[in-house]
Amino acid sequence: GGKMAARLSGGENRLVSLPLSRIRVIMKSSPEVSSINQDALFLTAKATELFVQYLATHSYKHGRGKEKNALTYSDLSHTAEECETFQFLADILPKKILASKYLKMLEKEKRDGEVGEDDEEDGEEDDEDET
Repeated sequence: GGKMAARLSGGENRLVSLPLSRIRVIMKSSPEVSSINQDALFLTAKATELFVQYLATHSYKHGRGKEKNALTYSDLSHTAEECETFQFLADILPKKILASKYLKMLEKEKRDGEVGEDDEEDGEEDDEDET
């Protein structure tokens, strides 16, 4: 694919909006990666862009921010929690909770060894108070 790479170097900004140099740095940070093919770099960037778009669109459609015409962090974390496709993002997009609530959870955890199901559920109402 030398031809594709040549064509990209000129108009690559139009085709992909993420900075390829940053993506190259991230890919290189993996010890298994020694060299990165230009097409592979481009396709990784494009796939990432489409994925982020999909995550944002899905979160917006299913989120509460819709009424305010906004996409909120809690919409994203709700998607990561509820939607199977995005569950691998749960650690990166944790649900925001109040510090006081977290400390209570830790206390409870010490007492009974595990956090109960009901604790996680009542995080829902809190989201609305914040805004």
